[in-house]
Amino acid sequence: MALARRLRLLSLAARLLLASRRDLTVRGPNEPVPVVRIPRALQRRQEERHSGQRSPPRPMLARPGLPLMSARRPELNQPAHLTLGSPAPLSLRGWRNRRTHADHFSIECTQHEAPAPRNLSPKGSCTEVCLELPVLSALQEAAPEVVQPTNVQSSTIPLLRGRHILCAAETGSGKTLSYMLPLLQRLLGQPSLDPCRIPAPRGLVLVPSRELAELVRAVAQALGSSLDLQVRELGGGHGMRRIRLQLSKQPPADILVATPGALWKALKTQLISLEQLSFLVLDDADMLLDEIFLELVDYILEGSHIAEGPADLKDPFNPKAQLVLVGATFPEGVGQLLSKVASLDSLTPVTSDKLHCIMPHVRQTFMRPKGTEKVTGLVQILRQHDRAYRTGAAGTVLVFCNCYNTVNWLGYILDDHKIQHLRLQGQMPASMRAGIFQSFQKGSGDILLCTDIASQGLDSTQVELVINYDFPLTLQDYIHRAGRVGRVGIEVPGTVISFVTHPWDMSLAQKIELAARQRRSLPGLGSSVREPLHQQTLLQQAYI
Repeated sequence: MALARRLRLLSLAARLLLASRRDLTVRGPNEPVPVVRIPRALQRRQEERHSGQRSPPRPMLARPGLPLMSARRPELNQPAHLTLGSPAPLSLRGWRNRRTHADHFSIECTQHEAPAPRNLSPKGSCTEVCLELPVLSALQEAAPEVVQPTNVQSSTIPLLRGRHILCAAETGSGKTLSYMLPLLQRLLGQPSLDPCRIPAPRGLVLVPSRELAELVRAVAQALGSSLDLQVRELGGGHGMRRIRLQLSKQPPADILVATPGALWKALKTQLISLEQLSFLVLDDADMLLDEIFLELVDYILEGSHIAEGPADLKDPFNPKAQLVLVGATFPEGVGQLLSKVASLDSLTPVTSDKLHCIMPHVRQTFMRPKGTEKVTGLVQILRQHDRAYRTGAAGTVLVFCNCYNTVNWLGYILDDHKIQHLRLQGQMPASMRAGIFQSFQKGSGDILLCTDIASQGLDSTQVELVINYDFPLTLQDYIHRAGRVGRVGIEVPGTVISFVTHPWDMSLAQKIELAARQRRSLPGLGSSVREPLHQQTLLQQAYI
């Protein structure tokens, strides 16, 4: 009896369980029990696939306030208060389909101004960043608009008093002054040593391109002129005769701004000595430590007498070089390189909390045109900008291409459309590049077609719009290009427009969109730049 009762209870429980399920009813004892063989969600997706219809993405909740993402499809908009997890709905996820041509989305500004310097009085600035009055006076005379240090400068300058520094911060944050001011102050505090038979600078700033060398030299010369410090520039692309002429100028240089190739030639031919070097800066270290320059930089470091530790920097009559590495990304292998010439314990990293992040004060738009519509879209954007520029309501424009052939080809097209512009690419002679660079800096043209040689070292406080006609090949290149707008002290708001056409473009742009929606840094930027072979060839053409 007990066994029969237990079986009846189990049978009743099974029938009640089946009855509680959706679309199932209690059946008689002889009727077959229905079985759900696949999940219902999968069954609905199969029905949608067979019917040719797809359910639209679930719209995000919208609240009053600033938008973070605005897309052509409203269901993909994202408000600024919302941070998505993983997986996240992406506009770019379906862009490989041809039906998505003319689609677009934008990363909106959640901050209306460039990162502001900290509010400090001149007396507080002197005390906090440890700069002496002569250096502050030189700064006020050379750049009266700079009255307070940025966050990067406030963090870096006090540390440059006896330790090697690795400073990684976003573009346009004031890194040049963060190492130039302590360099000048240290040279002022050192006694003059016996002159060498060949030029022997006391400060060296190594940069990857001639354009950046010209910009850094201009900053150093403006500051050093009132401090009675001589600044010289040593750039490549001119031959040994020009190098000898640059180094033979009198009085000899206290600070030398040089590119790796030109300095390597001067050292090999014994036209210059690094024996009296007390300060060595690698500006844009993420580029200098790449395979293109690594052998040259390694040779220069080995001949620079880098200080092993803080004690080596205190002897004014036997100077040892203090090493400062500056860049917009943290390069991999810095410890391995530095261990050859100095102690790793003497290296102090300084990083920005916004490093590798999407700039919150720059609007960044991604467009999906057809390949044949890219030129038409570019011409339309430039014509609209030209009308605004003539009325004084717009700044200048940078149009980036991945190779010099595209720059020349686009130039001919803009000539046919009567759009005035300048061109800058690595195949031009050095003298022509310098002239075009200076003309754009002085405002002789409002549109510059260029390769990545303009993404570093261009004083772009007047640049309002960056157009990536060719999408950059790496996230590092995107950071440097986008960093031409939204810089500290900029007078106009910044916008970046990128044309996304190829599958490899979409892969990189998808990483940018995902990082923006999830409010995190861009992935894969903790290592050195490792471009494919064709990108290395382009960089060699641009920088050697």
